[in-house]
Amino acid sequence: MNQPEPGTVVVTATGDGTYTQQVTTATHTLLVDEPVAVGGADAGPNPYELLLASLGSCTAITLRMYADRKGIPLTRATIRLRHDRIHAEDCERCETERGMLSRITREIELEGDLDDDQRARLMLIADKCPVHRTLSSEIAIETRETGR
Repeated sequence: MNQPEPGTVVVTATGDGTYTQQVTTATHTLLVDEPVAVGGADAGPNPYELLLASLGSCTAITLRMYADRKGIPLTRATIRLRHDRIHAEDCERCETERGMLSRITREIELEGDLDDDQRARLMLIADKCPVHRTLSSEIAIETRETGR
């Protein structure tokens, strides 16, 4: 298979497992799968783990870029994320009032000789990473069949 152009991701079944998918970008290849408990081969992270990895890595990169640009002595940011579903009525800041909604919990550990103001600024910047903004905004997904 030819490598996709930059900015395009191609996902194709590997044929090695029930749910195992090969993800190909212009410069990288990785596997995505479901855990054995749900019929997969656990050959790679599951789709939600990849979603969390996208948000976590974008957050860490954004913090690093900001700290470098502003001369903040951040030595490391560690981001821990979880995804779950909650009842809408249990969410104080959500527009959805009924049913279930997704919740991502993000914990950020900042390391370095940081004062309280620097820590507070970095925590504000975390919410400005591009993936956070994408996930927090309305998303239009357009789907069409090709190859016929």
